[in-house]
Amino acid sequence: MNTLKRIREQRNLTQEELADLSGISVRTLQRIEAGTDPKGQTLKILAKTLEVKERELVNDPESPPPVNLPLIKVINLSSLPFTVFPPLNILCPLLIMALKKEFTPLTRQLVSVQILWTILGVIVFMLAAFMKNWFSLGNEFTLVVMIVLVLSNVFIILRNAAAIDKKQQLRFRLNFSFI
Repeated sequence: MNTLKRIREQRNLTQEELADLSGISVRTLQRIEAGTDPKGQTLKILAKTLEVKERELVNDPESPPPVNLPLIKVINLSSLPFTVFPPLNILCPLLIMALKKEFTPLTRQLVSVQILWTILGVIVFMLAAFMKNWFSLGNEFTLVVMIVLVLSNVFIILRNAAAIDKKQQLRFRLNFSFI
């Protein structure tokens, strides 16, 4: 489906209503929806009228597909209930990604962040166990370390969720991907 048509229909507008709002003729809108890319002033007016970026209206075959933000938020937040069970905070987002076939760079980064956090969490927990024995710290130390690890993961997940809403990108991301 043409990008302009998809955006217009998402806003529940007819071609005539969009023509009235933008001042662009219905015939021009029909040509654009038939496959002609809008250019110049027409592109600027349509982008402003529909409150989208100009590049979203241009049908570039090499451009990446549009990002499904609601699904990406679900994938990100699916780790939240499993912050106390580290392997599940990776498996749940992976399962959703596989079921929805949403293997985008953004979703891969979400899972990679969880994998890295899990690896680092295990290392920190092991170091804390050794420190507890070396310095004769009580069992409370282990509990505090566990709580700090869980809260740090909750913070990462929620901070990434806010960044996805605001900037359509992650706050905490890696320069590499595990998957």
